[in-house]
Amino acid sequence: MELQIPFAILFTFLIFLFTAFSIIKRSDSKTLPPGPPGPPKLPLIGNIHQLIGGLPHESLRKLAKKYGPLMHLQLGELSNVIVSSPEFAKEIMKAHDVIFANRPYLLATRVVSYDATSITFSSYGSYWRQLRKICTIELLTLKRVQSFQFIREEEVSDLKETISSNEGSVINLSKLFIALTNAITSRAAFGKKSREGQAFMSFLDELIQLAGGFYIADLYPSIKALQVITGIKPKLEKVHKGIDKILDIIIKEHKESKLENESSPGEAGENLLDVLLNIQAKNDLELPLTDNNVKAVILDIFAAGSETSSTTMEWLMSEIMKNPKVMLEVQSEVRRVFDKKGFVDETDFHQLKYLKAVVKETLRLHPPVPLLLPRESSERCEINGYEIPAKTKVIINAWAIGRDPNYWTEAEMFKPERFLDSPIDYKGTDFEYIPFGAGRRICPGITFGMANVELPLAKLLYHFDWKLPNGMKPEELEMKDRHGITLKRKGVLNLIPTCYRPK
Repeated sequence: MELQIPFAILFTFLIFLFTAFSIIKRSDSKTLPPGPPGPPKLPLIGNIHQLIGGLPHESLRKLAKKYGPLMHLQLGELSNVIVSSPEFAKEIMKAHDVIFANRPYLLATRVVSYDATSITFSSYGSYWRQLRKICTIELLTLKRVQSFQFIREEEVSDLKETISSNEGSVINLSKLFIALTNAITSRAAFGKKSREGQAFMSFLDELIQLAGGFYIADLYPSIKALQVITGIKPKLEKVHKGIDKILDIIIKEHKESKLENESSPGEAGENLLDVLLNIQAKNDLELPLTDNNVKAVILDIFAAGSETSSTTMEWLMSEIMKNPKVMLEVQSEVRRVFDKKGFVDETDFHQLKYLKAVVKETLRLHPPVPLLLPRESSERCEINGYEIPAKTKVIINAWAIGRDPNYWTEAEMFKPERFLDSPIDYKGTDFEYIPFGAGRRICPGITFGMANVELPLAKLLYHFDWKLPNGMKPEELEMKDRHGITLKRKGVLNLIPTCYRPK
């Protein structure tokens, strides 16, 4: 992610901002309560200038090393607290979880998630609790995820055939991972691959890029004109319109075919849209689900099941290509487990201890969302002697926490063996390792997303040997991040496959 602020516009309107502040902000002589330390602030813009030119998760870690793991930043009008240590992450997401369970107002989430009515972006309250219950009891249960096993196996088998037919050639593995996770998620969500799938995913990718920045319109919420002047609101509305049109078509098709009446809610094999429409049709909820609410939840599912899964697989393959010893070890394990069968399925995954460690290590270094989705305090709160006022925006740097040398030996090194005999997991109880968050706001789609990661990787490592193109050496492989709400790898991953033929 990088700062998305057109500075020509910012400075053009500098005087305007100053005038606006003098009118909007009351001259208040009250002394602000003591807050966490932070870098010096400039008039009007606060600390915005200190996030220019780099990726925010990296810039924030650098600042935290100087000012501490609980740090205050003033970004425009907004007061922000940045959390960069497991201790303070635990304070926010466990000790004071209810106080920090809300979401701040963000233009992108309001526009694209149907006025923030998704499970991810909705405000903490009765509606959010209702959605959370639907997700954990109906949509994303272990039983439901297991019922989609045949979808995963069919789509991964198709991927294997595609790669086999291109043996010895350079293939764009990044593109194939995206296509795979999109196909799996589409079939799980809609029961089939949508005819509009390519357009939908194109819109979704653009949306993720747009949602990944700090926008000047969000930093100065009192100046509504900035939403239009900067051009961000029209861009978001255009993308949202495209997504909404496609979802309208899909929902209409499902309703017209009366798929929701062909089986009872909760039946294994039912696609996720059917489940939601059946719940909607029963009309026995405290807060009825509208079509827009259903669309918002479907978008959440695609983000969890497709975007984060493909990103994790790409990072993992990049890391093991860069670390040949790890590649040899994980490939040997997969082949040792499945050589007798001659094929890979999910029944023996409990034996793939090293592969699971490789996945965990990938998530440590490359968490899907490096800055966890922001929280907002609903009331004042004291943490470690510092007072956090109500309506403070809290950003937890999961990327920095996963690289904290106080908790991880050789923190910048890719060492999967650190997880082999470790109880540390990504379920939200180990605050030094929070790739999916923790507390009430932990990602509800962990089981769904991770199921889309392990089978493809095991199959690709069993059936193929891999090498870098054009004589590239492992140490030359690009490992930089690129902008977006998710931690995507800069550039595409091109590799050359050779089919493995067991003796």
